[in-house]
Amino acid sequence: MKGNKIVFWDVICYIVFPLLVWNFIRDDIGDYYAMLLSSVPGILYTIIRFYYIRSLQFFGIFMLANLVLSTLVDVLSGSAINLLWNRVYFATGVGLFFLGSMVVKKPVALLFALDIMEMQGQPRKPLKEIFYKKKVFLVFQAITFVFVFREGLFVVWKAWLIKEYGVEAFDQALILRQVLSWVLTGVTVLGYLYVGKVMHDQSKRSIDPPAST
Repeated sequence: MKGNKIVFWDVICYIVFPLLVWNFIRDDIGDYYAMLLSSVPGILYTIIRFYYIRSLQFFGIFMLANLVLSTLVDVLSGSAINLLWNRVYFATGVGLFFLGSMVVKKPVALLFALDIMEMQGQPRKPLKEIFYKKKVFLVFQAITFVFVFREGLFVVWKAWLIKEYGVEAFDQALILRQVLSWVLTGVTVLGYLYVGKVMHDQSKRSIDPPAST
């Protein structure tokens, strides 16, 4: 999927449809079932994106596991307020997972990049050699920390919204989550562009013949 299409479908599946359900159908089916119904397009959208990836490498497994676990958490919550709090706890777990990947020196941003570039035909072993060089590796650590920061900021802000507004925090949290994702995605793109530049320079040096003396 191209970037503009991804943004369009993000808006439709993660903001527009959930807000329509929440504002126009919740009185008929109740808060909890409105929350569950509002997540259906996002679930289908994730499945479609997984189909396009068609990979059981780390990136594909992460997408699938995140979908299954988050859906299970929602379904087992039993009430609207529990669902909101359980999403806070789930985001905390995801953030800790990202942080743990940094601690064990296998940042998820690096693993994502390896899988995506391998799917585009790049050989994995040479990529790993480049990615684990100190400067590049630190960039991947920084990108992964952006993921951690996003989850942490979402957790703190959403917890405050729930305490202040109860189930009425649902629509505000939806918008907050997506805006945070878009803003911080811009930051991570800068990191990936730097990695791309390093790879370009590396390939250029390997192709260009040494200067004669």
